[in-house]
Parts: sequence; C-alpha cells; structure tokens
Amino acid sequence: MIQLIEFVYRLLWGDLFSIPLPGGGSLQLSFMVVLLIPAGIYFTIRTRFLPVRMFPEMLRVTLDKHPQREGGALSSLQTLVVATATRVGMGNLVGVVAAISAGGAGAVFWMWITALIGSSTAFVEATLAQLHKEKDPLYGGYRGGPAYFIRDFFAARHPESAKKRRCPMAVLFAISGLICWCGISQVIGNSVSSAFYNAFSIPPLYTTIILVVIAAVIVLRRNATVKVLDLVVPIMAGCYFFLTIFLIIKNASLLPAVFSRIFQEAFGLRQAVAGGFGAVLMNGVKRGLFSNEAGSGSAPCAAAAADTDHPAKVGLLQALGVFIDTIVICSCTAMIMLLAPESTVAGLEGMDLLQAAMDYHLGQFGVIFIALILWLFSFSTFIGILFYARSNIAYLFGDNWRSQTAYKLLALVMLFVGGLATYTFVWDLGDVGIGLMTIFNLAVLYPMSSEALSSLRDYEARLKSK
Repeated sequence: MIQLIEFVYRLLWGDLFSIPLPGGGSLQLSFMVVLLIPAGIYFTIRTRFLPVRMFPEMLRVTLDKHPQREGGALSSLQTLVVATATRVGMGNLVGVVAAISAGGAGAVFWMWITALIGSSTAFVEATLAQLHKEKDPLYGGYRGGPAYFIRDFFAARHPESAKKRRCPMAVLFAISGLICWCGISQVIGNSVSSAFYNAFSIPPLYTTIILVVIAAVIVLRRNATVKVLDLVVPIMAGCYFFLTIFLIIKNASLLPAVFSRIFQEAFGLRQAVAGGFGAVLMNGVKRGLFSNEAGSGSAPCAAAAADTDHPAKVGLLQALGVFIDTIVICSCTAMIMLLAPESTVAGLEGMDLLQAAMDYHLGQFGVIFIALILWLFSFSTFIGILFYARSNIAYLFGDNWRSQTAYKLLALVMLFVGGLATYTFVWDLGDVGIGLMTIFNLAVLYPMSSEALSSLRDYEARLKSK
C-alpha cells in the first residue's frame, strides 16, 4: 500500500516529462502543473482577464453587506476569511523560502504570474459552488462544493440517475478531500512543534498537547470555527503584512536592487548553470499552485456557505483570496528573505533560513515573531480544513453528528501524532489527496464553466444598469 501511494505521488507531483531548452537545460513538468496552468490560462481568457479587469470590483465587494442572513449562514466576507485561513499556512513561510533557495529570486515573479491566472480558476469554482449549494440542516445556512456540483453535473446529463444521492466521481472527490486534510493535519502538528522547539527549546510533546487541546475546544463546538477565524485571520495576516512594510521602509534603499534581481532572475539571466530558467520557472509556479490552491476544489467548500445576493460576488472574493495569499503574504516572506544579506542566510534552509533573516532584521524578537506567526498560520489552517470537511462528510455519510465528530477526532489524533514524529508516508498521502481532488474538480470545471461565465455576465450587466 505504501509503495502504491508513493507511486501515485510521483505520478501526480513528480517530473512527468521535460522540455529541452536552449543551452542544454530542460523544463521539468509535473502532471499537476500540466493540468492547472492551462486551466488557469483558459479561464483567464474566458473571463476576459478578470483578475486585472475586475480587481477594483473585487476590493469593493469586500465591503458589501448582506444584512438579512438565515440562521447559521455566513456572509461572503466570512467565507473569504475561512478560505484565506486555509490558503495561508506554512507554505507561505517555509515554502516560499524553499522556492527561492532552489530557483533564485526570479521564482517570486513566477509565483505572481501563477496567482494572476489562478484567480480566474478560483472565480469559476467558487461561483459554481454558489450556484449548486444546498441547505445545511446540521450547522444551519448552506453547504456545497465540488462534490455537490459534480453530482449535479452528472444528474443533468443522466436524468435516470438523478434520484441517486451519490455519484462515483463526487464520492471520490469527497474521499480524496478527507484524506488530504488528515495528511495536512499531521504536517501542521509537526511544523508547529518544530518551530517552537527551534525558537524556545520547548519539547514537542508540550507544544503538541497545548495545540491539540486548544484546537479541540474550538472544533468540537458547533459554530465556534468561523468566529475564531474572523478574529485570528485578520490579526495574523495584518501583523505579518505591516511588519514586512516596516522592514521594506527600513531598507528602502535596497528595493531597486531586490526588484532588479527578481526580474533578471525570472528569465534565468543571472543563472550560472545551464537550465537555470527551468529551475526558476518551475519552483515559482509550483509554489504558487501549492499555496493558493486554485483548482484543487478546497475553497469552494467555504464559498458555498455564503448567503449572498449574487453568486459572482463570492467568486470575485475567492479570486481576491488568491491575490491575498500569493501576491501579498508570499511576497512578504520573499521580501524578508531578499532584504537580508546573502551572507546571512548562506547555507541555511527552510525555517532556519527564515529565522536567520528575521534575526538580522529584528534580532531575537524576529525569531520569536516568526515562530508565533507560523503557529497562527498553521492553527488557522487546521480550523479551516475542518470547516471544508463538513460538507464532504455530509455528502458521504448523511446528516448526522456522529460522522462529523468522528472525523474531527481523527484529525485531532493526526495533529497530535504529527507534533511528535514525522511520517513522510502520511505527508505523501495528503499530497495524493489534493492531487486527486484537482483531477476530479477540473474534469467538470471545463464543461460547467459556462454557468459561472453566465453568472459573471449577468453581474456585469447589473453593474452597468446601476
């Protein structure tokens, strides 16, 4: 079984084939990149470059209010907060550092490009989730996501099977999601315990126990999840953003050199070895895809819960979420690293590298700050993925509290185990889960995208009429 999981992992995320480049290098492409990048380009063209054309409207709808909501229903902004909580995680810290370490500063440019095209995919899947949502009798409000619009897609084409509650592809998506989020739970536990051990020399057991207890108090209560994320996400993202702005202002004289390095290395102009462009491009693209999750089908599970007066509004907010994750938060990490002298971070990797950069900027306070921010990023991700899991559990097992609670307990166990030891098999299982989610999600996004595009045209017509 372990060998099978590792084989599927390599098939999805490993180098599927390579494209020769001038100078003897090559561009290594994974199956996920081959799926997601063309999808992003396709939806960007179909939405008439929505990320650029409608960016002002994305900002405006964050302030839009929908005063009358049914009990338990979330506002569009609250679903953005939930999705941001899961997008913004360890990948925004250590993942960005790894991308720059392997691909150079130019990887940051390709992260930005990936976010631009990925936000169109995020719009389409979030709008579809809104169009196919249903009432949630357990938590109140609404629920939905890819499992539900996949079911509706096949029901519309095969009316004879419409009476069936489940369809095979929707079931596979839901199972893949639950597997993925269990794997992520272990990664979160391991990341937090490691960061606190490096920063404070606190034994992993103590850190993990405290983390699991706090998480249990929140997730085992019926509707505490969104209330906590409403508080935590703006604070953690705001603190990280404004601290980075402070460092940028403090080192303003270095900015021209930093941006010059980013754009020069984006096309391999300063790479010393043949094939440098391929390494820069793929490290930036892969980090962007991993971080913003556009196309994986995760964020639509939150988008469906919004009570809004137009589905396209939720799509626009989720498109904005990709910007927040990649262009804002990931760029913050990149700036912290690139504004530090190369001699300070030479030979270091991962969290050690980032903490060394923060030690240069702010001394011991910077090291402690990064450990606390990682804790908040990881903790909010755990809370968010359990919100995602609600609709998938209900799709598989029906409306009952037993199955909801059982999965939460399983996730808490994985969180605890991950804090004490690293099991790469479970990590690979999580990556396999999100890879399979992406395949099932994209399989219906293409034929169903006309519904999202029709909703977008209707929304723009209403804007013009006003």
